[in-house]
Amino acid sequence: MADNHITLYQFGVPGNKEPFVDIPEDKMQQALTVLLDTRCHPILIHCNKGKHRTGCLVGCLRKMQRWSHTSICDEYRRFSHPKSRTLDQQFIELFDVGSVVYSHRYRPDWI
Repeated sequence: MADNHITLYQFGVPGNKEPFVDIPEDKMQQALTVLLDTRCHPILIHCNKGKHRTGCLVGCLRKMQRWSHTSICDEYRRFSHPKSRTLDQQFIELFDVGSVVYSHRYRPDWI
């Protein structure tokens, strides 16, 4: 990684599974702060299988991009199939995008 100037950002987000394991909002905020900083680009988003936690992060990003909730959930379900989680979709719906702190100076043009 050092030879290729790659920085690893790891946020330790647990899976959103019933009954008592929730995605910590502060971890999602931190991940979005990195994602929304062009100094960190190009960027690869991934979790264990690239479905649920990745889907939640991308869903929250889509919400920041003002996608409709229907479109966000459709994309999430398409890539998490056949094990889509209702709790993930609920997390995205309830996530407060206004809580994400990022630099407007380094904001990508797609946000």
